[in-house]
Amino acid sequence: MHNLTVSAGREAHLTCTVDNLGRHKVAWVRAEDQTVLSVETKVVTHNSRISVTQDNNRTWQLRIKSIKESDRGCYMCQINTSNIRSQQGCLDVQVPPDIIDNNTSGDLSVTEGDNVTLWCRATGHPAPRVIWRREDGQPINMRRAGNRELEIVDTFNGSNLYFLRSDRKQMGAYLCIASNDVPPAVSKRISLSVNFPPSVRVPNQLLGTPLRSDVLLSCHVEAFPNTINYWVKNRGEMLLNNSKYNIREEKHNYRTYMWLLIKNFSEYDVGTYNCIATNSLGKAEGTLRLYEIKVNTDGYEQNRVGSVGGLARTKGHKTSGSTTMIFATPLLLFFILAVLLKR
Repeated sequence: MHNLTVSAGREAHLTCTVDNLGRHKVAWVRAEDQTVLSVETKVVTHNSRISVTQDNNRTWQLRIKSIKESDRGCYMCQINTSNIRSQQGCLDVQVPPDIIDNNTSGDLSVTEGDNVTLWCRATGHPAPRVIWRREDGQPINMRRAGNRELEIVDTFNGSNLYFLRSDRKQMGAYLCIASNDVPPAVSKRISLSVNFPPSVRVPNQLLGTPLRSDVLLSCHVEAFPNTINYWVKNRGEMLLNNSKYNIREEKHNYRTYMWLLIKNFSEYDVGTYNCIATNSLGKAEGTLRLYEIKVNTDGYEQNRVGSVGGLARTKGHKTSGSTTMIFATPLLLFFILAVLLKR
């Protein structure tokens, strides 16, 4: 007899070859508890999945259909001689992996900076391997003990996925994947939300444009849960979409990009604009200042200030009527306002 390995659900055939059997009989016995399964071809156990065949009184075969994990063990082919002769063969039942739902974490929501663990337990034979990867295909950001900076890995091996001092970059859906070379592999999706108050970044805080042109203001917001976003002018009422203003935004995970398009810029539009974001954890705002760029009758701009190589310089060129945006460093702000006041 030989040992046999079979996947659960398939059929196992244990074969015993007997020479010179004579008037003796062949029985199949389960070695673990000495349960007699059959005598010759007659099955004596109450198990409809078991059958026995023989070929010319020499080759005897124990067949077990729809193999279960409980069938794993050793089986003996016995001959009822005065000194019982037997041989033993062992059956190993491979079981594909399965994730234990009641022992695996569900979706989690934490506050940024908290420690958090995602865990995943799987069964199967052989024992499954568990790996983690992000559902969106992006790398996983990890922080090891004692390190301030995040490290990037494509996958993580192990039942527990640890996040020390959780960071917004770790927000997303993770897949726990269990495999043991017995198909199919299985996975479970676990979503991690990292909550934090809004923060606002303004790419250009000082903007200038000639009259009768369009000007675009923008703000970048980071927050979770999602924010309510709006624009105000000179600390007054909220600006709304109309023939004068076009307001739009785009959301990408925990990031939101806000834009305010001011059409047909006039002296009335000069002033301070604030982009404001608020959620259940707090409120943040960014400030933008918009001023008029004077244009001579010959169509050339005056006193347009830009930043080149860290130094400011004045430019003069013909305007085209398209949207115009410029910016200056904070150190130049006083100089620019002084020039404008003199005019």
